Amino acid sequence: MTTYIYETIPEDPNDEPRRFEVQQKMTDPPLEKDPETGLPVKRVITGGSGVVFHGPSIMSMNTKGSRGK
Repeated sequence: MTTYIYETIPEDPNDEPRRFEVQQKMTDPPLEKDPETGLPVKRVITGGSGVVFHGPSIMSMNTKGSRGK
């Protein structure tokens, strides 16, 4: 199951939207209303996690300057 983040769309533009998480299957339709307040909601797209490598890469080891004299 995937965790989706939703945000309410307040009726008054000065009100803060409420964010909440819901676990759903990818095949489930997105929510249209907040289960607690009944306000309309939108799904929030967030950044995923990526892989970060530190140190020399294989590509940097395959250059003329990296070989010993």
